[in-house]
Amino acid sequence: MPEISNFQILVLTLDSLFETLKSWWWIILPFLFLRPFLFLWLWWRQELWKKKLGEILLEIKLPEEILKPIKAMESVFASLWQSYDSPNWKEKWFEGKKLLDYSLEIASIDGVPHFYIRTPAALKNFVESSIYAQYPEVEITEVEDYTKNVPQNIPTKEWDMWGSDMINLKDEVYPLRTYKEFETEREVKEEKRVDPMANLLESMGKLKPGEQLWVQIMIKPISLKEINLVKKGERIVQKLMGKTPLSLESFLPYAVKGTGRVLIAGKPLEEKEPELEKLELGALRLSPGEIDIIKGIQGKIAKYGFETNIRFIYLGRKDAFFKPNLKLALGFFNEFNTQNLNSIKPWGKTITKIQLILIGRRLYLRKRRLFRQYVRRRSPLDPRKGGTFILNTEELASLYHFPSRIVAPAPSVPRIPAKKGEAPPELPTEI
Repeated sequence: MPEISNFQILVLTLDSLFETLKSWWWIILPFLFLRPFLFLWLWWRQELWKKKLGEILLEIKLPEEILKPIKAMESVFASLWQSYDSPNWKEKWFEGKKLLDYSLEIASIDGVPHFYIRTPAALKNFVESSIYAQYPEVEITEVEDYTKNVPQNIPTKEWDMWGSDMINLKDEVYPLRTYKEFETEREVKEEKRVDPMANLLESMGKLKPGEQLWVQIMIKPISLKEINLVKKGERIVQKLMGKTPLSLESFLPYAVKGTGRVLIAGKPLEEKEPELEKLELGALRLSPGEIDIIKGIQGKIAKYGFETNIRFIYLGRKDAFFKPNLKLALGFFNEFNTQNLNSIKPWGKTITKIQLILIGRRLYLRKRRLFRQYVRRRSPLDPRKGGTFILNTEELASLYHFPSRIVAPAPSVPRIPAKKGEAPPELPTEI
């Protein structure tokens, strides 16, 4: 019998493998297309569910005086967080149910700022009651979508735009600067307080007819524990303080060692644990900046959180469009940035700034996509995930609240001329 070489064995093996693949190649297809199929299925079901749910736009008109501090808006967001309802697997994959979201918007149209909240239609009464509980003087009405009053194919020959989504500079566990850190916020008298929104409203009021500036903050209630943000924050704090979490593995050597001493010597030896000294001195070795970081992280993970994405668009007719006005929104966001904690900046993936690599068709498509995502109230990479970050109720209240005329005296902000009172109880209701 002739001897078979290694080369012949290899050829026979490959030939056999090829014949097997040729007969059974179709078995691999379900595994290759399973993930794309599940993605498209879920996206389809969620679109149907959201369309069935419906959305409305509420405008909030402010009174002349609002005596409540910015902290009152924290209570509004804490109330909105109660709509958090994580769907089970059946609701998610068959009904298309997902976490409900809201869109907080400030829009200056021809130099007149307006406050809006986009909400699921089913939650209209819930949103109104949450706001009225803290701001009973405001007036809330359902209005038409202001984004429909401009061409829906911007940019065009008559209209141009500039905008961007915003993204965190650092990890989302680090907080932004909030209203509590403005130096005069603790003043008892309202007229001495500093409101971070005053500059934005004043700038919005200076826009000319034909110019518009839109600011959108989309929020979705989320559990910080489910996304492990709490654990991440605790790890960073422990690292800064030089602590190591006590575990069973680290405790056993001390327990065995101490038990042996008792059995042999009759009593435990007097000895200080070096780890305790380290823990006692850890806080003393921290710099003021590190202490601020620890306080900021602990404050961030202690309150309700929302998955957030922020964007703005400056648009207008080409005869009125003035590109430097885009800095009005950037200046507002810069008020919440710090060097040692966190900052928000324009996101390079969606920014529409003209660059050498973004000319012609690519720049046009990027503008169209940003405008469409704003109008549809979708996340930057929808239907894929990404471009969002976590803010808590304190950070959101700093970015979006209802200022009074005293701290934000912009005359262009429409306000209710008189406070509405309830009808007398003795007033007859029937003739």
